[in-house]
Amino acid sequence: MSANILFHLDEEHEMIRQTAGDFARNEIAPIAADFDESGEFPYETIKKMGEMGFMGIEMPEAYGGAGMDTLAYVLALEEISKVDAAHGVIMSVNNSLYCFGILIFGTEEQKQKFIRPVASGKAIGAYSLTEPMSGSDAGTMRMRAVRDGDHYVLNGRKSWVTSAPVADYVVVFAKTEPEKSHRGISAFMIETNQPGFVRGKKEPKLGIRASATSEILFEDYHAPVENRLGEEGDGFKIAMTVLDAGRIGIAAQALGIAEAAYEASLNYAIEREAFGHKIGEFQGISFKLADMKTRIEASRLLIYQAALAKQRSKTTGERFTLEASMAKLFASETAMFAAHEAVQIHAGIGYSKELPVERYFRDAKITEIYEGTSEIQRLVISRLETGLR
Repeated sequence: MSANILFHLDEEHEMIRQTAGDFARNEIAPIAADFDESGEFPYETIKKMGEMGFMGIEMPEAYGGAGMDTLAYVLALEEISKVDAAHGVIMSVNNSLYCFGILIFGTEEQKQKFIRPVASGKAIGAYSLTEPMSGSDAGTMRMRAVRDGDHYVLNGRKSWVTSAPVADYVVVFAKTEPEKSHRGISAFMIETNQPGFVRGKKEPKLGIRASATSEILFEDYHAPVENRLGEEGDGFKIAMTVLDAGRIGIAAQALGIAEAAYEASLNYAIEREAFGHKIGEFQGISFKLADMKTRIEASRLLIYQAALAKQRSKTTGERFTLEASMAKLFASETAMFAAHEAVQIHAGIGYSKELPVERYFRDAKITEIYEGTSEIQRLVISRLETGLR
């Protein structure tokens, strides 16, 4: 059953889905395993994705984007991630964590300077909130930004920054008034070619290995006041708003992984024989496929609902936190479930690098962790529903 039956897509959305799928199968699929093995950043395909408009789908054409809506974004991201989740997360960070925050909170000058090159694929953007001792509890961050005339002087260390080893620009969060906890956090646009910005060690990751991740260090980095995003103290609000958008992107990435794992398992169950029967005839296998398919289609509807809520927010100003958290929670756990079952269905060959199933398994796990762990998503959802803290 296709997505069109479950959720009607108009001609424009069907076109973007088909275009992204064709690109992924033709351009990314042949190189995905090699880049996963080497851990190198796929510059060429990312550049091509930018030229096709995938790196700034929702950004207005005036800022170098494709000027499309959130549903178009998740459809394209789903198709890219179905072939390679590493390309998917690079695309997600550029669109959701980097460009979206500047579009919502930036000045006209900031939008022209910092969105245009990234949305068009000529530069890479990153987002940096996490620190070695500050993850889900952002209020405990140690990085400082001290005002000194027409600059802020930044000092500190950030960790697990997606695209940091290759980024041209980074949205960074630092304490400007430490005594105010999360209310004393501010956001800054960082140009990585300036003195005081140091790229740390590249992380040796389990999955999404072609997506470069590292620490970044700030050693008396001078950020002009005009590079502050929003007002002083707005950083936590900006970070949480951006993470809502990021969670929809990761949900779409997770859906792509789950679909890839399911389709590989379905084909294998139809082709593989044991004890004189196709293994798909055995209830133990067929029920796994049924559960995978059901969770995938439920994830799809949650993601599309979240995408539409985000789209509405552009005119209503309403938050879409609940929809984003539910989509991210369910889709990420579906990706892990589907990838686990895929390895089990394929048995020994599923544990081998001869097939991409083991890569789906490794890639799926991170979707339950970044942009807020599954535990954080459950906390967000329950607090929004109960009104209790």
